[in-house]
Amino acid sequence: QVQLVESGGGSVQAGGSLRLSCAASGYTYSSYCMGWFRQAPGKEREGVAAIDSDGSTSYADSVKGRFTISQDNAKNTLYLQMNSLKPEDTAMYYCAARRSMTAIQALGAPYYYGVDYWGKGTLVTISS
Repeated sequence: QVQLVESGGGSVQAGGSLRLSCAASGYTYSSYCMGWFRQAPGKEREGVAAIDSDGSTSYADSVKGRFTISQDNAKNTLYLQMNSLKPEDTAMYYCAARRSMTAIQALGAPYYYGVDYWGKGTLVTISS
């Protein structure tokens, strides 16, 4: 049974940091492009960052220089280090797995395109 389980969300003040984790199981983790998405209330889900099986990364312009995506293939775990958080980063954050995509392709594609597995999300709330 495939599972993606996010953790690490919470409430912090603007300027603070959070580290999200996504524990994957039930499939060959290293064969997939992994990504973080977010969805704010009333808005469409959007890609935040992606990392592919070669370790290449891609970021949305809104988070470049503040967020870092990484993964530990030995632990089948994806991470998102979020620094200098802003109120506009408030959203539910989801991890997802896509096969046969590069990180750049994953960030450029619609959020619903080609996703094989989704997690259930972890809530991030940033106060001003």
